[in-house]
Formats: sequence, structure tokens, C-alpha cells
Amino acid sequence: MSISIMKRFRSALIQLQVCEDRLKNLERAASLIKQAKNLGAKLVALPECFNSPYGTKFFEEYAESISNGPTCDMLSKAARENDIVLVGGTFPERDNGKLYNTCTVWNPQGQLIAKYRKMHLFDIDIPGKMTFKESDVLHPGNELVTFDFEGIKVGLGICYDLRFEELAKLYRIMGCHLLIYPGAFNMTTGPIHWELLQRSRALDNQVYVFAISPARNETGYIAWGHSQITSPWGKVIAQADAKEEIVHADIDLNECDEVRQQIPIFEQRRTDIYDTIMKNRIG
Repeated sequence: MSISIMKRFRSALIQLQVCEDRLKNLERAASLIKQAKNLGAKLVALPECFNSPYGTKFFEEYAESISNGPTCDMLSKAARENDIVLVGGTFPERDNGKLYNTCTVWNPQGQLIAKYRKMHLFDIDIPGKMTFKESDVLHPGNELVTFDFEGIKVGLGICYDLRFEELAKLYRIMGCHLLIYPGAFNMTTGPIHWELLQRSRALDNQVYVFAISPARNETGYIAWGHSQITSPWGKVIAQADAKEEIVHADIDLNECDEVRQQIPIFEQRRTDIYDTIMKNRIG
């Protein structure tokens, strides 16, 4: 039996302004999701830590279990009422006494269809500019996760995962045409690396890449913003500024096929000499 694939669709990325009031964040996200639907989007994505400020001191306070809690309730309802596939950004997840930075995906019936836990934790130290250690509070996920969108295989990552080319390569090997990364790059790495990394992952693997940031705050952890949609040619086809904004674009998956036919790098890889392989999942 052949699988019907939606080659063209409209997508929307919601660059949400996040505050310390969880209820206000959820209400604002729901409102913007409805606006994205009204723009014609069939696939809508939220940013990293959309229900709370980003920071290790906030993770415990805002953590919820999946799929019980106000954040999952809102995401399920929004997907169902707007008849969309909703990539629910990320929020802190509590499970068996551990905390994770987790992305959930919801189908048009409001059902949870995917859950990805951030695999590479953001532990960096740039003297005089940025020091952050997610591993002080969070545990890493150990699984690659994909979901089906109208016959399209979509791979999930979160923020710092964008720096790890092997993860994206495995998703391409698994048959993905689109990779989605809710993220919150900062004012040190964002201006230099945010766009570059997205274009690199798209070009390396001949896939579309979506990366969704919170809007920029003035205090605390300050996100770079600039949510972005990148084509398999490595071209930026839509990008936000720093403020709250909905970025939308019409996606044509025929472009993936064209790029892969014209520059067939995956058929030309020397897997007799090197390869990217998935090892057994940990724990």
C-alpha cells in the first residue's frame, strides 16, 4: 500500500515572549497558536521553555509530569481545537524523581504522539561571557525520536542538540525530511552560531530545519530570538527578529528530493571507510 505524503504545507513557528507567570505563558501560547492556524498553518511549533523562564533555578518549580498538568492540558486542547499537529516546544518534565527538558508533539485529535528529552545538556563555560550547567539539575534523554506528519518523518532535537551533527545525520539516515529544534541560544553564542548551525544541519543532511526561540527578555537568561526556517539548500527562507512574532512559510518537500538528486551525497558517502551508526540506547 502506498503512503500519501503531503509534499506542500504551511508551517508556523511561535516566538513567544515568556514571563514568570505560568498561566499567562500558557494563555498567550494558546492565543498565538490560534493565530498561526488562522494564517493557514498545519504544523505549528513553540520554543524551548515556553511555560517558564529558562534557567536552572526555575526547572524544579515549573516541572510537570507528562501528560498530567496544565501545560499538557493546554497543548492537547490547542492541537485539537485548531486541528493541527503541534510541536509543544519544551518544558521541564518530572519523572521518577528526575527532571528533563522535554519536547512533546500532539496530533489534531489532541493525542500525545511523541516525547523527546534533550540529549545533550547545555554545560558551557566561556570566561567573562557565559557559564551555564544544565546538568546541575537536569538528566539527559537517551533516545532519538521521530513522528509522522502526513507521511513525512520528522526528527526532534532541543537547542544544544543542534551542535551535534551526528544526531542530525542519524535522523537523515532514518528517513527524515524535516528536523525541529526548539531552542534558546543566548546573546553570546546566538549572533555567531544560531543561523550558521541551522544552515549547516540543513545543508549537511539535505533536510528542512526549524528552530524556535523564545522572544528576547531584558533580564535573566536573555535569548537571542531569530526563530528560523531553513531549506535543504541551506537557505534561510523565514526568520524572526528578537520580539514576539509568528514566523510562517510554505514548505515544499519536493525541494528535498531535488537537492538529493542533484547532489547525491548520501549515495556517495564512503561507508566502507567511515559511517555514523546508532549504538544501543542507554538505560
